[in-house]
Amino acid sequence: MKVLITAPYHDEAKAKLNEFFSTIDYRPWKKQGRAYNEKELLALLKDSNADALITEHDEVTKNVIDHNPSLKFIGVCRGTPSNVSLETAEKHNIPVFNTPGRNAQAVAELFLVGVISLMRKVVPAINWLEDQKWEKGAHTSYLQFKGHELANKRVGMVGFGDIGKKIAGILRSFPCEIDYYDPYAKNVDPVYNSTSLENLFSRCDIVSIHLPVTEETTGMIDATLLSKMKKTALFVNTARAAVVNQQDLYNALENNRIAGAFLDVFDAEPPSHTDYQLINLPNVYATPHIAGASFEVEDHHSFIMNEQLAHFFNEKNPVKIESHE
Repeated sequence: MKVLITAPYHDEAKAKLNEFFSTIDYRPWKKQGRAYNEKELLALLKDSNADALITEHDEVTKNVIDHNPSLKFIGVCRGTPSNVSLETAEKHNIPVFNTPGRNAQAVAELFLVGVISLMRKVVPAINWLEDQKWEKGAHTSYLQFKGHELANKRVGMVGFGDIGKKIAGILRSFPCEIDYYDPYAKNVDPVYNSTSLENLFSRCDIVSIHLPVTEETTGMIDATLLSKMKKTALFVNTARAAVVNQQDLYNALENNRIAGAFLDVFDAEPPSHTDYQLINLPNVYATPHIAGASFEVEDHHSFIMNEQLAHFFNEKNPVKIESHE
């Protein structure tokens, strides 16, 4: 079997795949600085004469799949295969694999960076120092930038998949109390508190969003829920902007109905004028959708994909594709 890989793939993981499949054609999208569009992907599949595809962000559209109906599988190195026409793949009986949890550690670490920076007023303190505003008086900065500790706060996770659980596991050591809302969550440690969405918003000191975009979740976080938050509470979104009504969030922050927010995702990317109004609020810390942007994420997704494929093909060919710890 010949596999076309357009996702960035770790050398060791690629070597393991090469032991399992006859030929690997490696053409990562990063060399051109953007994902392959439909036309380019069609040309690549034709040129490589591939039997299977491992992709990341490329446009695996209905047209791409209809022109390659004999693909043995499509691997998507993402938490959700949102760039693939799943309906078309199912029509042609093409299995689709993805890599849940590939960026869990990266997102968890940026969550900590953002939340602690916000609580400890790190950014304005750095700006104050670089602007040479430190005059005589040893206690000026100590008083002006005194913040809060993360320890002993109640943190609510809206969505409790791989990322939410990873963050929760880290927060336990501060320690923090963890609430979560997720009617689909499985195998959850009983140390965490399952609760209603309304209760989570009303009693948590930090509310963190970890939802995919679906018909059910789009716009789910709105003024009704935000109005239940404590005035001292923080809102965090490192997941998807579409699950939050951004105007309602802006109103809550602009009117100081909640203390602040750490945001990594926006309605438009690059941000629109409306997004920048939210980003530029003094009680908002914002980063440009980089929560999952660690070099190690590419290592993780390579080995997770190998595990998925090894499990799927094991009955036909018991060659083991080893995982990476």
